[in-house]
Amino acid sequence: MELYKEILVKVLEQPTAHVVFPGLQISATEIVELQCYQALEKIKAIIEDDSLSEFMCIEGIVCVLEEIGSNGGSRHDF
Repeated sequence: MELYKEILVKVLEQPTAHVVFPGLQISATEIVELQCYQALEKIKAIIEDDSLSEFMCIEGIVCVLEEIGSNGGSRHDF
């Protein structure tokens, strides 16, 4: 649940334009799920990139987590 909150906070802190589509509603769950799906796509691409070293692969994954508002904890403390 902590990751869920981190992602939602990151999305909500972004400056956004207010666009209204009558009848269209999106929940916090849908926002987080979209962010998670996009992060998984990026992580999959990183893992499939054979040009990356193991270190760069992990670094890339941690950076994707940071992009969605999470952190790498002690794994990214350098």
